Amino acid sequence: MLTNTNPPTTNNACPVSSYNEWDLLEEVIVGRVDGAMFPSWHTIYQAALPPGQDDKMDELRKAMENQRLPYPKKMINAATKNLQEFVHILEAEGVVVRRPDIADLSASFSTPAWKIQNGFCVANPRDAFLVVGNDIIEAPMADRGRYFEAWAYRSLLKEYFKGGAKWTSAPKPQLIDALYDANYKASEPGEEIRYVINEFEPTFDAADFIRCGRDIFVQKSHVTNALGIKWLQRHLGDEYRIHTVQSLCPQALHIDTTLIPLAPGKVMVNPVNLDVDKLPDFFKSWDVLIAPKPNRTPATVYGTSVISHWVNMNVLSLDEERVIVEKSQESMIQALKDWGFKPIPCTFEDHYPFLGSFHCATLDVRRRGELKSYA
Repeated sequence: MLTNTNPPTTNNACPVSSYNEWDLLEEVIVGRVDGAMFPSWHTIYQAALPPGQDDKMDELRKAMENQRLPYPKKMINAATKNLQEFVHILEAEGVVVRRPDIADLSASFSTPAWKIQNGFCVANPRDAFLVVGNDIIEAPMADRGRYFEAWAYRSLLKEYFKGGAKWTSAPKPQLIDALYDANYKASEPGEEIRYVINEFEPTFDAADFIRCGRDIFVQKSHVTNALGIKWLQRHLGDEYRIHTVQSLCPQALHIDTTLIPLAPGKVMVNPVNLDVDKLPDFFKSWDVLIAPKPNRTPATVYGTSVISHWVNMNVLSLDEERVIVEKSQESMIQALKDWGFKPIPCTFEDHYPFLGSFHCATLDVRRRGELKSYA
């Protein structure tokens, strides 16, 4: 693992401070795709991949099950080019950009209960970490292939800790077979949503949480269970309120293609994944902005789209006006303009095979703002 060479924060304040999704962004971690591996097959992937692609599923599963399979160099290079453009835009807008270390993701690893042939990637720090105030929280992720993903961020975590930040790791899950439903079948229309994980132990991906100051919103998913939500509420204490949002998506995986607060009093919602009439009371006084249908979601791996079609919602706010959005999503760009925002287009479709867009690919370490209630 190479040493992180990013310039450190130079001010005297705590280097970590972020309470919501829209205060002025001052410092951010942007992921890497270097050395990315197709993850070892797991039941989670079968449950979370977009529907209607059964003809491609067997080919994808076979590739992921039977060999250590690195992402093709062509895909790595294309995504790296997108990331370079993204970083250039961030820095031009005055944001300090930090990067994780380059990690060996091809190595196999094990616990006393299971063994896995390789890791995945470090493209999406939003999945692995949640920043609440000056606390960086390592998520207890349910995917075995991501068990050691946080290692690539250790140089940064130690630096932030030495600078005064809190550094918390949720209880490391066992991830034994008892956590997963080996016979999982997707919910049919009209049925209660079923998930591939149960309540054996607390697990969550940090990307299933969205922050609005004292109020934090979460969805249960194929990686986030009720025990994980309860752990975070107990850890944060009475100063914060966690609200569970019911996703209508049988493939629910991460809330940031379902519900995205863009500014105080303005929240963008997915009209397919949420019942807009049943949003939490918190949003009663807010403008509810209905996300436009995506212009397209290109097939990226084995002719399959491995990411939600609503990835057009996966934007990154730099402040209450500026929003970075995929260049090809003309409908979203126009909608943001109509809502009073200043969209900044950036090419990012080649990052989609690594399972994320702008919000996923970042972790906002410091935003200029204070803890408030926006209800």
